[in-house]
Amino acid sequence: MPIRALVADDHELFRSGLKQLLMDSLDAEVVREAETLDQAIELLTNEGAGDLILVDLRMPGMSGAEALAALRDGFPDAKIAVVSAWEERAEILAALSAGVNGYIPKSLPAAEIADAIKQIMDGKIFVPPAIGKREPGAPVSAAPMAHGESKLTLRQREVLSELLKGQASKEIARTLDIAEGTVKIHLAAIYRALGVRTRAEAIAKLKSN
Repeated sequence: MPIRALVADDHELFRSGLKQLLMDSLDAEVVREAETLDQAIELLTNEGAGDLILVDLRMPGMSGAEALAALRDGFPDAKIAVVSAWEERAEILAALSAGVNGYIPKSLPAAEIADAIKQIMDGKIFVPPAIGKREPGAPVSAAPMAHGESKLTLRQREVLSELLKGQASKEIARTLDIAEGTVKIHLAAIYRALGVRTRAEAIAKLKSN
């Protein structure tokens, strides 16, 4: 089945190369590109998550494992993997513990990157050879939402609560002690769950219930 993917990386040359690799080696049908977290969120929100999300930990807006966990919660049906030049053991394990499907070092040859992505699409967890096999922690499970049938995680409901107080993204980030980029990921998931596209629509819909 053709793959629909998103490649989010602020290095244009690597992003283009990874896109070509997906099309040549995995017969990807659609490969969207983003160079910032904000661009990635916009594409994921407006066009859907697709089958595969590949992200760089150091692109603008990203906040490491915290943002990865938010992506995992927000887009549970997609395979999510980090493709990064950073290969520190602690960072890799933190990313895997956030619930991603793999951590692929950019230093790997193209053929090995393609094989890693194939393993991920087959339902396996890809761990860099230097780390060895280690089962990552499970992502946070969704909890029922108080407003309607949709389900949100505990953190998403915390963000929603602050949203209903009229807090801006920066204020929500300060209140919950998380990065603003992470708040934006949670908001995207909340809007999708509610079937709305903007903050104003979300507040109006919730307050009308």
